[in-house]
Amino acid sequence: MLKVVAKHYVISDKVEEVLELAKELVAATVKEEGCISYAMYQDTKDSSILTMIEEWESVEALKKHGQSEHFTTIVPKMAPLMAKPAEMNVYKKVI
Repeated sequence: MLKVVAKHYVISDKVEEVLELAKELVAATVKEEGCISYAMYQDTKDSSILTMIEEWESVEALKKHGQSEHFTTIVPKMAPLMAKPAEMNVYKKVI
């Protein structure tokens, strides 16, 4: 199992726009084979920080997600709404 934590720094007046796009992305992604969970969270101190926390059954499932039609269509629409590049970490469960 893999866990992905993708922290996004959104331009402050674009948060609602990103959330609308994220709703579409989440709705399609949770139907993907190998997706255990996929949800976006908003920082309680800074509402412009949105973090996608994902769980995948395998590296292969995560790779397929990155090539999916919804990912390759929606994520590029989000990119210009970001204040700076995302921080992304992929973790494997060890204990």
